[in-house]
Amino acid sequence: MSDSIRAENLSVIYRPRGSRRLLRQYLQDRLTGRQAAGFYALHDVSFTVPRGEGLAVVGANGAGKSTLLAVLAGLLAPDSGCVAVDGRLSTLMELGSGFHPDLTGWENLRLYGAILGMSRSELRERAEQIVEFAELQGYMDQPLRTFSSGMVLRLAFSVAVHAQGDVILVDEILAVGDAAFQRKCHRRLRALREQGATLVCVSHVSAMLESLCSRGIWLHHGRLVQSGPYQEVAAAFTAFINGENRHLWDALPDAPVRTPG
Repeated sequence: MSDSIRAENLSVIYRPRGSRRLLRQYLQDRLTGRQAAGFYALHDVSFTVPRGEGLAVVGANGAGKSTLLAVLAGLLAPDSGCVAVDGRLSTLMELGSGFHPDLTGWENLRLYGAILGMSRSELRERAEQIVEFAELQGYMDQPLRTFSSGMVLRLAFSVAVHAQGDVILVDEILAVGDAAFQRKCHRRLRALREQGATLVCVSHVSAMLESLCSRGIWLHHGRLVQSGPYQEVAAAFTAFINGENRHLWDALPDAPVRTPG
């Protein structure tokens, strides 16, 4: 089975902006190529995701999960290492970020679909399915500013999952709508994976995530701590969060810092 995603030695460095430095020091750093000190949001992270698999990315706040998704989505270039994503990409990140409040629901549907790479013919074929899934019949001729925040998220999610990407990146969005709609979203994602889509999910450890992902990776301070079957990775991370196996904490990496140079 071929890989949909291959990441090799990914590192991303965040450098502080607006730090107080003398103009002389700033110009000297620019001329010599030196860079301000920063920290690694990701440090030497490598993994693969076979086609049709589901990968869960777990970790505490600040572990580098969203940074990793941004790199996979092509929104952020790594400082070192490389990543290859094979196939059409669909992202469930920052849902609705391409919407405009003065456009109607239909107009935003077409706009967001185009952003996600859907052709005009695909949008025509799937428009009614998108609206029906989002449960927005009767609202789509109204400006988006008249929609509730939940309605906006439902529309964005529905467009994204009907884009039928080969690789789907999911960032903490399984809390869209009420409990019934969440279950509906979950069933849709599971069906897409059963149809051959590759999922990468960043979310809290849960039974819902377990049914979507067979593999997992645990990030801590930007470094890969554990990779393997999801249940094993989730159990290790949950034990860490609950304060169990405290004698093993010292083995976890500290936040790596990049010194100027």
